[in-house]
Amino acid sequence: MRTLADLAAQQGLELQSYLNAAPHKKAGHPAPVSSKGARSLLYDGEQVDAYLTGRPVPPIRSEDDDQDHDDDDLLDRREAAAVLGVAPRSWTTYKHHPLLTEHMVTVGGVEHWPRGIVHRYRDSRPGRTAATGRPTGSGDQVPRDELLPRTAPLLDADPTITATDVVEQLGISCNTAQNALTRLRADRIADLIGKRPELSPDDAAAALGYPPALARRAAACAATVLRARHAAPYLDDVAAAAHRAGWTTTETVPDVQLPGDDRVVAALVLDGDQAPVPALVWDERYGWRTATSRRHPITRDAVPSSEGGGVRYLAGGITPPPSTLIAALSA
Repeated sequence: MRTLADLAAQQGLELQSYLNAAPHKKAGHPAPVSSKGARSLLYDGEQVDAYLTGRPVPPIRSEDDDQDHDDDDLLDRREAAAVLGVAPRSWTTYKHHPLLTEHMVTVGGVEHWPRGIVHRYRDSRPGRTAATGRPTGSGDQVPRDELLPRTAPLLDADPTITATDVVEQLGISCNTAQNALTRLRADRIADLIGKRPELSPDDAAAALGYPPALARRAAACAATVLRARHAAPYLDDVAAAAHRAGWTTTETVPDVQLPGDDRVVAALVLDGDQAPVPALVWDERYGWRTATSRRHPITRDAVPSSEGGGVRYLAGGITPPPSTLIAALSA
């Protein structure tokens, strides 16, 4: 697909000069393939190239000939809204469904959705639970600690699997399925980069067969996973030092989390009788702080807005030696 700016550049003109001359409006020039009334006009590249080189312009399949339609045909918001039988402005609400957001692609700055996906969404709408995979208000049918082990075989069997597919097979919410797939894909991307450091996250995702539309968030998260793995030995050393100090009953491994997929945060619960604080939290941006709760040491935004109420940041940089951290808390 090409925009008017693309057509202007192809002919060596500034966009405004091209619009003033309006060669795209001359008789014989291929018509835009955008839906009638679309604000951004798009043209078929093959048709434009044929026209400019004097070759016969290949036809575009008729929108009225349903048997020739391909599920991969891209529909803009007007065309997608027509499939649902709603006004184009209503599509702004419908397009946020996970099935549609997963498959949305931008062409020439305009959002499009595959015809087959729009049909699938349409067919799942009328009073059915297929769109969510479970009755409204019900909880996930898979325990949290079983979520990744149950989802992993599905991803291994089909690298292109979507959150909607996981919802239908496991009976969990769309958000839960999306988060599970993102983390699994991110881990696998990080694994591959560990073996082939020359690869970028996007390259690794492609090598694993993950479609770009489904792997963008996972590729970004993979970089965070790699940082978490790099920090793991240091965090383990701190946990060992805390245990030697008698602050933990076992040499527990810190609980590493990736809030928002873009930062590494770890919590170390101090359950020993002599522990100076209930827990410690490490953030890759700010270093160590104390926490007042053993059950929920990591706050929702991961970083308290200020010290106070039993929370204080510990000096010594992002990764102070374990002995320095122990000494600071023992003082």
